[in-house]
Amino acid sequence: MLSSIKRFLIGRPLKSAALGEQKLNILKALAILSSDALSSVAYGTEQILIVLATISVIAFWYSIPIAIGVLFLLAALIISYRQIIFSYPHGGGAYVVSKENLGENAGLIAGGSLLVDYILTVAVSVSAGTDAITSAFPALHPHTVPIACVLVVLITILNLRGLTESATILAYPVYLFVLALFILIGVGIFKILTGSVSPTVHHAPIGAPVQGITLFLLLRAFASGCSALTGVEAISNAIPNFKDPAPNNAAKTLILMGTLLAVLFSGITFLAFYYGIAPKAEETVVSQITKETFGRNYLYFFVQGTTALILVLAANTGFSAFPQLAYNLAKDKYMPRMFTIRGDRLGYSNGIVSLGVASILLIITFHGETEHLIPLYAVGVFIPFTLSQTGMIIKWVREKPAGWVAKLTANLIGAIITLIVLLIFFITKLGQVWFVFIFLPLIVILFHRINKHYEAVGEQLRVYNQQPAIPVEGNVIIVPVAGITRVVENSINYAKSLTDQIFAVYVSFDREDEKRFEEKWQKWQPDVRLVTLQSHYRSILQPLCKFIDTVEHKASENNYRVTVLIPQFITKKSWHNILHNQSSLLIRAYLLYKKKVIVATLPYHFKK
Repeated sequence: MLSSIKRFLIGRPLKSAALGEQKLNILKALAILSSDALSSVAYGTEQILIVLATISVIAFWYSIPIAIGVLFLLAALIISYRQIIFSYPHGGGAYVVSKENLGENAGLIAGGSLLVDYILTVAVSVSAGTDAITSAFPALHPHTVPIACVLVVLITILNLRGLTESATILAYPVYLFVLALFILIGVGIFKILTGSVSPTVHHAPIGAPVQGITLFLLLRAFASGCSALTGVEAISNAIPNFKDPAPNNAAKTLILMGTLLAVLFSGITFLAFYYGIAPKAEETVVSQITKETFGRNYLYFFVQGTTALILVLAANTGFSAFPQLAYNLAKDKYMPRMFTIRGDRLGYSNGIVSLGVASILLIITFHGETEHLIPLYAVGVFIPFTLSQTGMIIKWVREKPAGWVAKLTANLIGAIITLIVLLIFFITKLGQVWFVFIFLPLIVILFHRINKHYEAVGEQLRVYNQQPAIPVEGNVIIVPVAGITRVVENSINYAKSLTDQIFAVYVSFDREDEKRFEEKWQKWQPDVRLVTLQSHYRSILQPLCKFIDTVEHKASENNYRVTVLIPQFITKKSWHNILHNQSSLLIRAYLLYKKKVIVATLPYHFKK
């Protein structure tokens, strides 16, 4: 039944040969990898206004120059990441760039930051999408967390179905969102040009003096607005997902994304300023702009619906990039090997499921409140932004290829700006992002511990000619028995086929039972040695293990190996297992940690 449910939700397994069919063209890649960056238009402007609102609505004109600064940074990042795409065409983004040029720890800091950032991408996107839904339907506001968790589950299932299928589905809401915002911005500007917007709605004009405004507050607003740039790096991480020529297609997708993001962010910020929109707890800025432009009609619900969809489905950028980054880290032995395994639909399903679970836990912890997550979200992406640009500077200085001065200049500008923004975040929002200084070092330490384990395992598994394997002269089989049954008979017969050194071990709780069993055994299996052990405290495990230790010690002197053959019956129906004791499972679990004891299970299947 579980298999049928899995097939219904995820689909039939794909052959490995179909991997090429899972590659993305530019249009699908733009939908699946740019949805995070494009969706940030829905809350980037709002984050700027939230900070400026602490002074007064008169200060809202500062949103225009702040937005220009954000666009300048966007241009620097697009140029820089385009160079990364062509320099590292196999993907990996900031992790690979930092690791190769700045060293192992820098790479792990970038990789760890991005892993956390992708978890936050899902949590922030889904939370913001839920906010858009509850803005349109206020009655749903008390159910924000359950709605967000259900949405994460649905997106996880969608991604488990495969990259191409999820991209095909995602393309529609992403392009509908872009169309909706172009209509909104176009109609809004048309109304402004034709004088349809009441002058009383306007804020103070640009350049008006504002009492109480400080550089510190403006820097906070700029840092908040830079949250609109999250997701820019995702394309450089996922180059292997593109159709050939992958670097060229990735670079074109990056430029398309940057252009769309710049136009939409500029339009929303301008309309918010001109309409005199102020952030509200129960309604988003985009919702207010749409209502001011169209009223609460079908166009309003069209914009809100597509906004909610892209905010939710922007999480798919995380689901596309997280498994690929986890694969790169696992390939380098910094994360568990399970992240390198492709699932039934050729995606890295372990990474997809892990991301979904982590995001749900984060949403529950923060009660789905987006504004509590965005500062940490932005810090998580600006750390790898800075490291990757710095790594590229080192690369150009070291290699000096043709035109390296221009390339270095572009990366230098990007590194300086992203470092400044990162410092602004730490200075202005320290109270919200301070635990970056705790969890990021812990993640790096964890990466090193995992790597150390894999290196130690590899060293122990490596075959050396000068270290021949320990010879095995023979085998002693110990068979724990609970009575004279078909299960025991099956186990004894199997043991006889392997060796004549067999011990049947019976643990008794009283003397009378011990004598009766010995008599029955002598008649039934006279050629197999029976060892009976007394257990005064009704424990099977303790006397059995003590006997196994004794036999193992004597056997090792003659280069013999001890095998414990545990009879295990398999019930017809799984729920029948609760009707039987599971002593064999306890014995096996304990013996697995015995270094020189081999544990084998011989199943016996019941017919009813």
